[in-house]
Amino acid sequence: MALPVAFFGVFFAWPVASIVERGLRPDGTWRFGRIGDTLSRPDILDVLGFTAWQALASTALTLLVALPGAYVFARFDFPGKGALRAVVTVPFVLPTVLVGTAFLALVGRGGLTDELWGLRLDTSAWAILLAHVFFNYAVVVRTVGGLWSQLDPRQEEAARVLGASRWTAWRTVTLPALVPAVSAAALMVFLFTFTSFGVVQILGGNRYSTLEAEIYRQTARLLDLPTAAVLTLVQFVAVGAILAVHARTVRRRETALRLVPPERTARRPRGVGQWALLGGVLVSVALLILLPLGVLVERSFAGPGGYGLGYYRALGSLDESGTFLVPPLEAIGNSLRYAVAATGIAVLIGGLAAAALTRRAGRLVRGFDALLMLPLGVSAVTVGFGFLITLDEPPFDLRSSWILVPLAQALVGVPFVVRTMLPVLRAVDERLREAAAVLGASPWRAWREVDLPLVRRALLIAAGFAFAVSLGEFGATVFIARPDSPTLPVAVARLLGRPGELNYGQAMALSTILMVVCAVSLLLLERLRTDRTSGEF
Repeated sequence: MALPVAFFGVFFAWPVASIVERGLRPDGTWRFGRIGDTLSRPDILDVLGFTAWQALASTALTLLVALPGAYVFARFDFPGKGALRAVVTVPFVLPTVLVGTAFLALVGRGGLTDELWGLRLDTSAWAILLAHVFFNYAVVVRTVGGLWSQLDPRQEEAARVLGASRWTAWRTVTLPALVPAVSAAALMVFLFTFTSFGVVQILGGNRYSTLEAEIYRQTARLLDLPTAAVLTLVQFVAVGAILAVHARTVRRRETALRLVPPERTARRPRGVGQWALLGGVLVSVALLILLPLGVLVERSFAGPGGYGLGYYRALGSLDESGTFLVPPLEAIGNSLRYAVAATGIAVLIGGLAAAALTRRAGRLVRGFDALLMLPLGVSAVTVGFGFLITLDEPPFDLRSSWILVPLAQALVGVPFVVRTMLPVLRAVDERLREAAAVLGASPWRAWREVDLPLVRRALLIAAGFAFAVSLGEFGATVFIARPDSPTLPVAVARLLGRPGELNYGQAMALSTILMVVCAVSLLLLERLRTDRTSGEF
């Protein structure tokens, strides 16, 4: 536990605490009255209200659209099911900036709906809601569909034999079993949308702002640290409560049911109704997921003189405005280097943390487990700005070092590594380690010979998740990435923030490249997940 605790203490607790202290204790005296003053401001109340409203609306809309898809993936067997499952998961690993860009190309000025029907949604909250559904569709399909596929259908069939109608059997047998999974999915979607930044930054403009976007505005543009500190505390408390409820729901889901292998529950659709449901889900996936991505790609090739590679070629040269100190194309190499370094850090810290959580129990370890999840509950913008004001003096003078970006990205990657590796490590039979020790193996050799072969695939999956998350991190990176070393999401945001058709086209081209890199990472993850040549599970 020593290295993970030290890592989180230096690179998370210290920067966040420094921001809060500078905002609420500017002259050596704590001014907690600023909390009430800030929360009573009409503009801040509007931000809080819109943050909660759009999170609730996005969650309800996501469940409405994605639950039929969860059922189809859980209960139906059809050609191309595996590929389609990977497709619907692509949006979740995409950076939120790219999601906002895709919907800007679809429903924004000059977008597909604007050209065909003169309809623009980027001036309304609908663009934000639809982008959130696009991003979180896979959360519901994976969480609810994963459990649904393992529920024994014979329980519902038994209710039908005893005289229950199809609706009554589903409502009294299947629905109660699904409630914990639906609750967990709803809470995760609410969490992601409550802390939304990139999507709102691109699609919200000056009209709509969430807590995360407002924290960025108060720190980066207005330099109002007291307001930013209060908003950081509000977001931390709210998200902490959400995570606590989520953890409780997950525990209920894990212990409430006896499950069967998914292969025993899926079958070919039967009857007109089931084929119509499958067709409706395929159409919704095409319109909601494939269409925005397709329009994004199409816009990247559509230049003033027709289709071509003009915008891609322009990425390799400097512009005249001086916004970029290097050609935007160099952001690809920067992002890959940062992501590789962040993945290494996240796997090291997350692997040690997972091992500690496996070998020990008690209140201290439960607190350590909660510590690992805290980066998901604190504004990434706060972390990034905190890096700038704390890591600028020896022995942690890193403000001019390239390693600062991977360190910030690794903070977000560690929770994914822990949650991926922990179940597998806990499943390793302790008697295998004891047998290795009896035969004279040191603890290191026992881990290398017993644990590592069993968790190798989980380790690779964890590394893949950390790489994808690091590649798309934007909230902290936008503060600490140097002008001569931008990442892909930062470069896209800069291009979209400048007027002109060339800048817009370059943003589309760079977003397409980023989408391809993320999709390839996901496909590799899917291959690892479905590879059954290894018997470790």
